[in-house]
Amino acid sequence: MAVIETGAGAHATHPEHRQARTAWGLAAPALALMVLILLVPVVVAGVLSFSNYSLGNPGFDWVGAQNYERLFTRSTYEKMFIATLTYVVTVVPISVGLGLGAAMLVHSLGRIGDIYKTIYFLPVMATLLAMAIAWEFMLHPTIGMVNRTLALACGSWLEAIPFFASGCADGFPLWLGDRDYAIWVVCFIGIWQGFGFNMVLYLAGLTSVHRELYHAAEMDGAKSAWERFRLVTWPALGPTTVFVVTISCIRAFQVFDTIEAFWPQGGGPNKSAYVMMFAIFEKGVQQNLIGIGSAITMLFLVFVMFLTLIQRWLVERKVHYG
Repeated sequence: MAVIETGAGAHATHPEHRQARTAWGLAAPALALMVLILLVPVVVAGVLSFSNYSLGNPGFDWVGAQNYERLFTRSTYEKMFIATLTYVVTVVPISVGLGLGAAMLVHSLGRIGDIYKTIYFLPVMATLLAMAIAWEFMLHPTIGMVNRTLALACGSWLEAIPFFASGCADGFPLWLGDRDYAIWVVCFIGIWQGFGFNMVLYLAGLTSVHRELYHAAEMDGAKSAWERFRLVTWPALGPTTVFVVTISCIRAFQVFDTIEAFWPQGGGPNKSAYVMMFAIFEKGVQQNLIGIGSAITMLFLVFVMFLTLIQRWLVERKVHYG
């Protein structure tokens, strides 16, 4: 009887083994493509980051951690870290907050909200490089629409604000030529271009919030809009917020087009907008320093991965999946 049971068990598991082999066989092309496109370049970049390799050279030398040491000791790369951190810390929370606010506004307007939805989403649909060129013209110090509009507004309530009062008296700054304003101009354009995408994501999340939850909250004493938002809307949008913050962080780290369009040769005045993606492009492509470019790339991947894991851990602890 024991032999019969063993044979029956073997016949019973045989179809499962065949299904597993079939599944692996069907998934093998996608897995191979993923390894070839995603993992192999990361491994190659990691290896090259310990060398002084350049395209076209017959050979190269292993320099160990010298490239990474340069990243943490030279002032140029210190400015790179400061500019990148400034952009991420500024753009992510503001674009997420504006996206949530715009989504709630559009969601409350019904069909009329489709007009605002289109307006807010237009910067996302447009090519960022083309938009950067348009902003470059608008921010021109003499013929640009921004400075001309501010000059026309001088003499009114605008002079009550210290910055604009000094601008009315001495002229407004060279927005793209002043190191004190360059990175903030890039941040403003990043917020303008990105919050419409976050709005669409939050709109999708708002459609999943059941109306019964609001009725229940009102019965429990949540009468004001703020209480309903704090007790119902915000907890229910937890999964959406996790996704929006993650995507916004990754997009912020990847900023490149605007800076390349404004300052194709320098990353801003005095390297004030010298973010990591532009540094990778400058070192790896323009200057053909593959070794140091690969080191910046690996550091970029570590930052993105670390930030993503940390913020997911912090946010998901309070995520409501009801």
